[in-house]
Amino acid sequence: MKKIILIMTAALFSTSVNASELSAAYKKEYTFLKAQKSELQSRLIKEDKQQKEDIAVAGEKLNGLQETLIKVSDALQMSQEKLEKLNKKANEVSENGDMTSVVTMQAISALGEYGIALDESNKTSNIQKLTNAFAQSEKLYATLSSVRNEKGRFYLPNGKPVDADIVKVGNVAAFGIAKEAAGALAPAGDSKYKLWNSVDASDDAKALYSGERLESIDVFVYENLDKEVEFKKEKTMGDTVRAGGMIGYIILALGAFGLLLIALRIVLLSKSGSRVENLTKTVVEKLNTSGVAEAQEAIKGYKGSTARVLKATLRNITRDREHIEDIVTENILNESSAIDKFGSFVLVIAAVAPLLGLLGTVTGMISTFDIITEHGTGDPKLLSGGISEALVTTMLGLIVAIPLLLLGNLLSGWAQKIKDSMEQSALHVINVFEKNITKS
Repeated sequence: MKKIILIMTAALFSTSVNASELSAAYKKEYTFLKAQKSELQSRLIKEDKQQKEDIAVAGEKLNGLQETLIKVSDALQMSQEKLEKLNKKANEVSENGDMTSVVTMQAISALGEYGIALDESNKTSNIQKLTNAFAQSEKLYATLSSVRNEKGRFYLPNGKPVDADIVKVGNVAAFGIAKEAAGALAPAGDSKYKLWNSVDASDDAKALYSGERLESIDVFVYENLDKEVEFKKEKTMGDTVRAGGMIGYIILALGAFGLLLIALRIVLLSKSGSRVENLTKTVVEKLNTSGVAEAQEAIKGYKGSTARVLKATLRNITRDREHIEDIVTENILNESSAIDKFGSFVLVIAAVAPLLGLLGTVTGMISTFDIITEHGTGDPKLLSGGISEALVTTMLGLIVAIPLLLLGNLLSGWAQKIKDSMEQSALHVINVFEKNITKS
């Protein structure tokens, strides 16, 4: 028991000793930590102050750098603008140089055609060459715009060349005076002249050669002397027909044939419709005075469609009205074939002629396109043949069709009038006969 109490007492004593040491250790540690905290707070305050100072300094540096950047950007933009202007000027200088070179070459070529040679070497600049070209052009203009006399030659209409005095009016016209002939000149090709076929130009040529001033002149104006000018010839009817080709000849042949049929038809209609009133008057008088037999004898020697219809009427005049009218109608129909003879054929020709003209137009255009395919469109003379055929055949077709159609319809109206007259005469004779029967 005593041992237990001693142990417990010892334990309590050791516990109290350890607690005081632990408390002292805690206090020491607390004091250390508090000192560190104070030190850290002071350092934090210092660091915060230093950081603010550094931030302020950095902000000032940043503002300075931004201002510097803006200045540098402005300077860069100005430099870029200057560079663009310099490039543009360089391009313009290059283009002007190229243009100057082109104009210089054109001036050399243009003046070379008039025998004026310019310096083409690299010893002179393009500006100097152009200055020289303008000076030479001014002299050339003064020469070409004047009336001047030169020695030369030209060709007569028969092709003979003759030496002559040439009076040049600028660079667009010329006159020639030779022993054989005098007058206006036209290009003959290869820078040569030929005499123009004008009667009044001879006096003008001599007057200009002597230096006289004329109010008006008979002149041939040309563009250049390299291409020969062909004189315009008066186109005849034969030339026009030949331009139409084979189809044109066919159209004219049909037209002539149609006119022949028109003439024959006029003769036939004249015979068919001749003396209608006289025949009717004679028959009516005989019916009123002598009778049917005398009327038949009176017109026995007459010929023609009207006479035949009246003879048939008188032969059957004693029949009933309906029957005799049928006989009259039948006889008129029989005469219609002779009266209408050639009429339909004339109208057919009038209808076919424009179609043949259209056919000629198609063949002419086909020929023109064939020439274009083979030779192109450089020379209009190559195309003139096909175009002439295309237009001339249409013209010939209309020339043939219009009068044939007009005359054909007029003759058809004449034929219808003859048939109406025959019917009217026959009915008049029937009415007179029936009236006489009624009276008796």
